[in-house]
Amino acid sequence: MASRETKKEKPQDARGALRRLAAYLMDYRAALAAILLLVIAGNILSLLGPSLAGRAISAADAGRGQVDFAVVYRSAGAMLACCLGSSLLTVGVNVGMMRTGRLIAKKMRGDVFDKLLELPVSYFDQNQAGDIISRVSYDVDVVATCISTDLAQILTSIVTVAGSFFMMAVISPALTGVTLVTIPLAVWYTRRMNRVTKPLFARRSAAYGAMNSFVEEKFSGHRTIQGYAREDWSAQAFGDINRDAAGAYREATRAAKSMGPTVGFINNLGLALVGTLGSLLYMGGLIDLGKISSFVLYSRKFSGPINEIANVTGEIYSALAAAERVFRLLDAPGEPADGAEAVPLAHVRGEVELEDVTFGYAPDRPVLRHVSLSAQPGRLVAIVGPTGAGKTTIINLLMRFYDVQEGRCRVDGGDMYGYTRESLRRAYAMVLQDTWLFEGTVYENIAYGREDASRQEVIAAAKAARVHAYVMQLPQGYDTVIREDGGNLSKGQKQLLTIARAMLYDAKMLILDEATSNVDTATERQIQTAMRELMAGKTCFVIAHRLSTIQNADLILVVDRGQVVEQGTHRALMARQGAYYRLYAAQFE
Repeated sequence: MASRETKKEKPQDARGALRRLAAYLMDYRAALAAILLLVIAGNILSLLGPSLAGRAISAADAGRGQVDFAVVYRSAGAMLACCLGSSLLTVGVNVGMMRTGRLIAKKMRGDVFDKLLELPVSYFDQNQAGDIISRVSYDVDVVATCISTDLAQILTSIVTVAGSFFMMAVISPALTGVTLVTIPLAVWYTRRMNRVTKPLFARRSAAYGAMNSFVEEKFSGHRTIQGYAREDWSAQAFGDINRDAAGAYREATRAAKSMGPTVGFINNLGLALVGTLGSLLYMGGLIDLGKISSFVLYSRKFSGPINEIANVTGEIYSALAAAERVFRLLDAPGEPADGAEAVPLAHVRGEVELEDVTFGYAPDRPVLRHVSLSAQPGRLVAIVGPTGAGKTTIINLLMRFYDVQEGRCRVDGGDMYGYTRESLRRAYAMVLQDTWLFEGTVYENIAYGREDASRQEVIAAAKAARVHAYVMQLPQGYDTVIREDGGNLSKGQKQLLTIARAMLYDAKMLILDEATSNVDTATERQIQTAMRELMAGKTCFVIAHRLSTIQNADLILVVDRGQVVEQGTHRALMARQGAYYRLYAAQFE
């Protein structure tokens, strides 16, 4: 198993991601408008502070030794009230933005989950589960954190910068001009660093996606790792991936964190120039000490938010890179829509035909070549052949998980693509080799797909699948809660539950893909007998490696290298002594 290489991807369209995030924000425009009013009110109170401080300093006429304490006390009291009011409004802003960020994250996750339900099977075949989970959890969290904290900070900073600049210009245009000297330098540096940090944060998101995929894969195969004593190798491989993720995080964070101190130095340089010119104006009698003090405080309020914006710029681009990954998933093409004239598949008989079908997961590499089969209603069709021959691919085409590239597929005499996809899939019940159970009761798992099933019907299906005795041994019987993925059941028991689910499902066609691979031979024979009784009048497709279990099949298709090389009954194929005969002989030598 080769270790994965982290992709170094760059944001394709940061402005586009920003516009789409704005669309999410617009769903909460009323709350944002209220928050903006709180920001403006809080900043007005905050901006009154320097003016009141300057008035208090001017009231202390040190030159004549007289201090107007009444003005000082009133100014100090007003400053305290403004600070308290500004702080309370800031708390309201932060609470409001946190709530808005949480609601947007909830909506975004809902959109992602709905999209995942619409995506074709091919998307999940081509993308690692850990990377998909990373987009649903980590990337959405990054976006929500940015909205909750950074957006509020930016809104506050914009109002503060505008208000401070206005007050500075009123106090002294000359000092304001000196302050503006350093702003172009700060803007140029910030834009330059933004171009550096964007690809670094994109690489960080990709690295975390790769790490999540690795962890998900290894812990889902934990028993195999221990069985082959590969713990040390897995730890070393994870160490490499973890080191790469940590390196990506370190590089992105280092670049982002260096912006704040550098912009702070530029702003402090501007403050030094203000202090120098202010001293000269004071000595020339052109400005009093109170106005200089107010101007210095306003200049700090003016430069401080610029410094804060520089600090959060890296996080903003991190959020944009994460949002872009989420939007790429949302933009992934879903399953093709049903044709305008598609109709529901009703009154299913179970007649299935493939005529000269060719298909490949990659267009230039066909997996099936000119495959034809005919399954009559109520018949059992077995598909056998070596690994990689294309057996499961046939099932994927029958279920329309993939669409054929050449040839025709018919169900009940009509073109498969003339029926709605949902009605076609509802006509099948499936039992796969990889069992799937969800966290819920045994009853709920068996009744999945048949929510209207009675308890008696569920029990009858469980008995037919030879799992009733196992269920009755559980603490609460059919009301026992199964842990996620059936962790408190054996593989054989889980497989029997999925078989019971398929038996209960009211479908005219059944697909069994190695469905009895995890049960013993005696139980398998019992299940086959029960299935023949319960599936009377239904078309069954069985993929089996153990040829002894499909000897009574009505039709056996032998698939090899993507082609049907033989078909017939067990007796006829054995008499022919061809490919099937060789497969059968190899199993019973």
